[in-house]
Amino acid sequence: QVQLVESGGGLVQAGGSLRLSCAASGRSFGRYAMGWFRQAPGKEREFVAHIGWPAVTTVYTDSVKGRFTISRDNVKDTMYLQMNNLKPEDTAVYYCAAKNAVFGSRRYQEYNYWGQGTQVTVSS
Repeated sequence: QVQLVESGGGLVQAGGSLRLSCAASGRSFGRYAMGWFRQAPGKEREFVAHIGWPAVTTVYTDSVKGRFTISRDNVKDTMYLQMNNLKPEDTAVYYCAAKNAVFGSRRYQEYNYWGQGTQVTVSS
């Protein structure tokens, strides 16, 4: 069982930055692939990025490449999403998720555990 808690969301102007954190508790955080997803009002949950273990391979959706960076600290049991040059279309609730596997996935259905989400709002 893994419990996930996101933090770091907020209101920012376009072009600004935020860093989201996902703190994990429970068993063997370092052995889970992790992902970030987001969901805007009236839209489906959307893949943002994932990171595996132990090779920490990373994958991003095209719209955030070059702007967002996913990382993890297995000592602190925490995953991060550094978001730079934010755009209004990045506005959404951001969720972190854990998958009991070596590699992450773009499919949210493949993740076993989810956080409660943190709101990110980007004003124009």
